[in-house]
Amino acid sequence: MGELTDKIKGNVNEAVGEMKQKSDDPETRAKGDKQEAKGKAQQFKGEVEGKLGNDI
Repeated sequence: MGELTDKIKGNVNEAVGEMKQKSDDPETRAKGDKQEAKGKAQQFKGEVEGKLGNDI
C-alpha cells in the first residue's frame, strides 16, 4: 500500500510545486522547485517499493 500512497503524494507535490513556480514571488518559486523535487523523489520511492514488494 505504501507504493500507491507515495505515488499519489508525489503527484500532488509535483502539481503544487509547478503551480508555485508560476508565482511572481521569487521565494514562492523557489519553494515550488523544492516541492516539485520532493514529489519526484516520492514517486521514485513508490516505484522502488513496488518493484521490491514493500520489503524495504
